[in-house]
Amino acid sequence: MRPVVDRLKQAYAGKVDVKVMMLDGNDTEAERLAGIVGVQYVPTFVFVDSNGAQQGLVVGEMSEADMRARLDALR
Repeated sequence: MRPVVDRLKQAYAGKVDVKVMMLDGNDTEAERLAGIVGVQYVPTFVFVDSNGAQQGLVVGEMSEADMRARLDALR
């Protein structure tokens, strides 16, 4: 999934802020945010609009086309 996310990060630069957080026990901020949104499995994709409202949460792998559709729907 990392290559897909990296491509999307470049494609949406300046339009959507794509963040990658590793839940490996070394990033307390990532662990805190994962707890807030209820991440239990990896990978989990959380889609948040420009107002900070969660617009979706997908557990498991996603196709690049599905990720693009979700990112395009964010405002």
